[in-house]
Amino acid sequence: MLDLLDAETAKEFMARPELDRLAHIKHLEWVAKAHPYQIPPDLEQDYTVWLLLAGRGAGKSHAGSHALWWWCWTHPNSRGLVLAPTSSDVKFTCFEGVSGLLANIPRELVVNYNKQDHVIELANGSTIRGISADSYERLRGPQFHFAWCDELAAFQYLQDAWDMMMFGLRLGERPRVIATTTPKPKDLILDLVGREGDDVVVDRASTYANMDNLAPSFAKQLEQYRGTKLFEQEVMGSLVDLEDGKVVNRSMFKLWPAFTTDGHPNPFPDFEFIVMSLDCAFSEKTHNDPTACTVWGVFKPLDAPMSVLLIDAWAEHLSFPDLKPRVIEEFYTSYGEGKKAKKPDLMVIEDKAAGISLIQELARAGLPCRAYNPGRADKMQRLQISAAIIAAGRVWLPESESRPNMVKSWAEGFLSQICSFPDSAHDDYVDTTTQVLRILKDMSWLDIDPPPLYDDDDDYADDYKPKRVNPYAA
Repeated sequence: MLDLLDAETAKEFMARPELDRLAHIKHLEWVAKAHPYQIPPDLEQDYTVWLLLAGRGAGKSHAGSHALWWWCWTHPNSRGLVLAPTSSDVKFTCFEGVSGLLANIPRELVVNYNKQDHVIELANGSTIRGISADSYERLRGPQFHFAWCDELAAFQYLQDAWDMMMFGLRLGERPRVIATTTPKPKDLILDLVGREGDDVVVDRASTYANMDNLAPSFAKQLEQYRGTKLFEQEVMGSLVDLEDGKVVNRSMFKLWPAFTTDGHPNPFPDFEFIVMSLDCAFSEKTHNDPTACTVWGVFKPLDAPMSVLLIDAWAEHLSFPDLKPRVIEEFYTSYGEGKKAKKPDLMVIEDKAAGISLIQELARAGLPCRAYNPGRADKMQRLQISAAIIAAGRVWLPESESRPNMVKSWAEGFLSQICSFPDSAHDDYVDTTTQVLRILKDMSWLDIDPPPLYDDDDDYADDYKPKRVNPYAA
């Protein structure tokens, strides 16, 4: 690498301590082979966030991990943060992955790696700590000079995690954030893009820009998606609206207000019936779909027919041994306030994959469980059938306390998935929703049959009512 330097710089380089030389050699090797979009803007520039929007396999994680450790090395005794969607993402992608920190940092520079707490200690006194965005409350207290958010748009509690991180980014003269993500039209992503040229620097790239470093067969696999919005988002790295023109849209849902008209927190309504709906994955491996659970409360709004409110939603990669206790724990959760709090009355589980074993085990435990078999109807047909219930204003979502007219953070993933289907990456929430709405309709909780043509108060109603006839009359 010395041949890349002029004579004076090379002489100065050789005078550096050995560990510093190793760090700079690694950095020079990276700069020599990296794509331009993988190189962060100079720290001397006036910005707060470096946002890299790129397709799958474009080298986002490699760019983020290298930038973070290099910043921490060139700023001794600094504190770096890694924020990823889940704890598994922190460990297996950002720290121990093939493009992660430990693969990029010269081994001699690492004094200690605490696997349990996700902490790397460098020889210059700097530390890099990993925290799951799902556990964003853990960001209260710690403070940092630099942060790297990997797959930012995939955070389940996106705005909450981002806000807690920014509150802790308060060390040094100018704290910086690296945000690497496949673009999705989330409010935060759109806000950051809108701040380009202000305090945000945005770089963009497609999967094809890094194709030389990917398997040859991968390019062929991508072609099956060409022409779809998912291809534009996941491969080309473009910000597209996957929800445009879909079967279900956001305006069909009603919002349960976060506050009453006098400004007090608005509790859940009194539920007459509560259903847990589960769609079970085939395995816990991250490349498969996760197991999803939604919990719905049936209630009677003022001056409106019976409706249903989403009161919980989660999706995790759980195998059957871990899934059973999790489901049982969730079943004994109470929803509502005080004496009116209520536990689920029924669990609905699709009769496939791990769901088959789960149904059997729950039945043996004496828990109310109902197997759901969609028959020959595919996912799109099931959603189209359920869409009529949603369009009728019978499905409610909880409003965020901090973002008026928006759903709570934990419900955003649910809403985004169902409104972008079939272009969404997963469809687990779609399955839990369609099966619970279908069953509630069959149980007459959500009957949307049209009203009779006559009205009891109508002066002419008697002309249209069916005549009562005594069947035993002669």
